Amino acid sequence: MNPALIVALDVSTAREMEEALDRLPDTIEWYKVGLELFCAEGPSILDPLKQRNKKIFLDLKLHDIPRTVENAVKTAASHGVNLMTVHAIGGRAMLEAAAEAARACPNPPKLVAVTTLTSLSQEDFSDLGITRTVSEQALALGELAISSGIDGLVTSAHEAGALRKKFPQALLVTPGIRMPGGDIGDQKRVATPAFAVQQGATHLVVGRPILQAEDPATAANAVFTDIKNAL
Repeated sequence: MNPALIVALDVSTAREMEEALDRLPDTIEWYKVGLELFCAEGPSILDPLKQRNKKIFLDLKLHDIPRTVENAVKTAASHGVNLMTVHAIGGRAMLEAAAEAARACPNPPKLVAVTTLTSLSQEDFSDLGITRTVSEQALALGELAISSGIDGLVTSAHEAGALRKKFPQALLVTPGIRMPGGDIGDQKRVATPAFAVQQGATHLVVGRPILQAEDPATAANAVFTDIKNAL
């Protein structure tokens, strides 16, 4: 599988999304819809992406009791999403319910579990009372998710190498991707596209470095080039 670029639609309205889509090249197959946009517009925000034959990564990071997550997965699948996030820390029963729900859908979405948000550092772990290191947490929750039937993991590129070694068949989705010298924003564990690919990432999520660029198409093509150079 060649690594895929997912452009994160980190905008607030359907109009802003349409404007972003119009400025981006058709070579981008994947788009991510997250909490802000989904809460602002509801499921109808997915329709323009489907009309353009794009693949949809719905990033709502589901984390609730098993039955609620199970039903949410089924509902999201009915809207034609291709990839979804759940929180690994939701536990085995929740993860298994999500995986079973996805497999039962007519067009099953792939599920990836969040091990640790890329905005968290080791200091944040101390505040949360987590005694594992970031890498240890990623491996432990990764094992829990994959053994529960989840298709892959969301991880910083810095933990991706260890996860790829441990889970050779898993999808690995890496946010926090920045071009060399780029602004890291609110991310704390960032990496270049090439580094993420070298560590085994299958999907690279890039938002503001593309959307906020003076020329988003050129910025997207630079990411594609960096990915290609790493293969």
